[in-house]
Amino acid sequence: MDAASGDERGTTERVLTLLGLLQQRQVWSGPELAARLGVTSRTVRRDVERLRTLGYPVYAGQGVGGGYRLGPGKELPPLLLDDEEAIATAVSLLAGAGGAVAGAGDAALRALSKLDQVLPTRLRHEVRALVGSVESFGGGRTQVGPEVLMTLARACRDEVEAGFDYPSGKELRRRRVEPYRLVASDRRWYLLAYDLDRDDWRSFRVDRMTEVAARAWRFRPRAAPDAATYVQEGVASRVYPHRARFLVHAPADTVRAQIPASAAVVRPCGGGLCEVLSGGADLDDVLLHVLRLGHAFEVLDPPELAERCRVLAERLLAAGAQDAPPPPDTEEP
Repeated sequence: MDAASGDERGTTERVLTLLGLLQQRQVWSGPELAARLGVTSRTVRRDVERLRTLGYPVYAGQGVGGGYRLGPGKELPPLLLDDEEAIATAVSLLAGAGGAVAGAGDAALRALSKLDQVLPTRLRHEVRALVGSVESFGGGRTQVGPEVLMTLARACRDEVEAGFDYPSGKELRRRRVEPYRLVASDRRWYLLAYDLDRDDWRSFRVDRMTEVAARAWRFRPRAAPDAATYVQEGVASRVYPHRARFLVHAPADTVRAQIPASAAVVRPCGGGLCEVLSGGADLDDVLLHVLRLGHAFEVLDPPELAERCRVLAERLLAAGAQDAPPPPDTEEP
């Protein structure tokens, strides 16, 4: 590389650094910018002119309180974000797209597509890795470090093993997995992965992971379950000792609006009916929640729950059939 091309690259990098500074703060004085860039105030003025030539509306104020500021404009050139800012922006938009912000899904997806267009190539690949490795049945709310999400997203994209410490009972154990997808629920982030030590698919809460790292070993992707469905079913039923299925006489959309996605899986059955899959520590509690929806329903599984319904129904009918006891005698004062 000759001296001229090296000087040109140095100027370009300095001008981009100047633009980044102007985006960070509302007003900078000339001496402040010169000190941050390690150049003279005259060079700062020249670089400001270069930005104006490129279409950036940079204004200069005189006197006390004056300085350089970046104004709004219709033709703003490519957005400058550092790695952490780009990742944090993508994670926030993904949360909105997944439903963490009511009504923001479509807008968040449009914003993600615009972000993809204006980011530099290197950061664009990083953000696409995250976007392409995330599914949802809600929107992630539990705070998770963006560097952890990006590490897992890269591992999903690059098809390399990942490792992390994860609670097992009262101790932490190292888990080796083939990561498949990140999934955002209405409460937290999960990773769907093939657990190499247990030889089966598992879902893991990302906020419980520590010492997360991608490994160098590549793997050939296996036939995988639908990520969002698998994780939702696990959160809503598989983690509980008892599971139940109901046929509810109401449209799926109506029932979904009544039950959090993390509490039950609702599947349309046609004809204004839907299937509800849920779980709990006590089947009576599950039954009570379905009863309180206010729709007619039938128990599909387990058979003993249908028998439990009959027992409880007889008790309720008996309680309702009894004559009300007479009010206690009271004496007039």
